[in-house]
Amino acid sequence: MATEKSVHVGVLGWPITHSCSPLLHRFWLKQYGIDGDYVALAVAPEAFSQTFAELPERGFSGVNITVPHKQTALEAIMTMGGTASGTTRRIGAVNTVIFHSDGTIEGRNTDVTGFVENLKEQAPQWSPEGPAVVLGAGGAARAVCAGLLEEGVKEIRLVNRTEEKIQELMQIFSSSIVPVSWKNRETALAEAALLVNGTSLGMAGHLPLELSLERLPATTIVYDIVYAPLETPLLRAAQTRGNPVVDGLGMLIHQARPAFEAWFGISPEISEELRAVLEADLRERGAT
Repeated sequence: MATEKSVHVGVLGWPITHSCSPLLHRFWLKQYGIDGDYVALAVAPEAFSQTFAELPERGFSGVNITVPHKQTALEAIMTMGGTASGTTRRIGAVNTVIFHSDGTIEGRNTDVTGFVENLKEQAPQWSPEGPAVVLGAGGAARAVCAGLLEEGVKEIRLVNRTEEKIQELMQIFSSSIVPVSWKNRETALAEAALLVNGTSLGMAGHLPLELSLERLPATTIVYDIVYAPLETPLLRAAQTRGNPVVDGLGMLIHQARPAFEAWFGISPEISEELRAVLEADLRERGAT
């Protein structure tokens, strides 16, 4: 919660150069005249636990957590005697942390809300009827699955390279999860109503997502949570064949809103101007 003193927050990830979060939150800080700052912190996996534990002493009031630390962050919070909501613990991943003034630590997952609100905004025709295909089983994909199930999706075909991670999600989310091996990912697309890339594949600086859409129905909504580049190869391929698409920038904005409110006490406006600023930044960095 905002106080009279400057509020220091940021985002932890590895790598972190792709992140639009500092620009996004600084836009809101300026808009509402708040004395605070938001910085990007590149933290390697082996240094995460120590760096995270030091943040309150360094004056941080909170942080966002991004790839690949979302699951590790929950473990760190619990180790430090912190708390997390039931949904956050169930998902097993944190993307928003609040260091309260009384010394307590709270972990939340706003990715669930961000994912669903962006889907409804960019694809208002979407219905939970019909199977969904989700690529990945990491922290972001877990939030995607939680959001889809909350909206009433009955079947999620979960595609991942590691079978053990799929089994973990099957235990968390029950029989609604249908396991699919990575080699069968294209077969899983048949009759799907929604396809979601919940991995970092296709992100700038990461490996490409190799996926043929030949078996995908023309009406299937294709959603990529990656926003750098804004138009990923997956979305480009989907658009070329006429599929409706949802980009990841809206998810970033929608998940940021409750985080900003938790730190600064204001629920910020999501405006066309804000999205234009973020898109211009991505273009300037060659991430479109």
